[in-house]
Amino acid sequence: METETAIRSGTMQVTMLLLVAGFMLLALGLAGAPSSIQLAVVLCGLGAALYVTRPGEGEVGYVAGIDVDSLLSALWLAPVIAAVPLVFEVGATGEEVQALGGMLGLIGMANYFLRPVYLLLYGLVRSVRGGRGGEQQGMERL
Repeated sequence: METETAIRSGTMQVTMLLLVAGFMLLALGLAGAPSSIQLAVVLCGLGAALYVTRPGEGEVGYVAGIDVDSLLSALWLAPVIAAVPLVFEVGATGEEVQALGGMLGLIGMANYFLRPVYLLLYGLVRSVRGGRGGEQQGMERL
């Protein structure tokens, strides 16, 4: 059960990080900010500031089945993730920055909707490994 919880928590964490990064780029694009190295550096600086000020473990806990502490402790990664496409698309217009934000959000939602597939694959691997383990134990008894 611990691995299943880790899969659920990790998937939610990655999804939220990608959605926040996507919304950051959408907001920058709506403001008309073109892509530049300077903007990427500012976003990385924001990530560093969030890293330094991140809350301690256990301050919030679980809300509606979501581990808010793990989300808040990793929130500093969102601006860094948002900076990555800006570095690869230097000179993109505000509309293109919006599109990059939409792509990050799309990737995040795809990750969220693939969560049952991740859990299914984990269940299949666990059952196959468990079945082989039972056969090996039975063979050792003989």
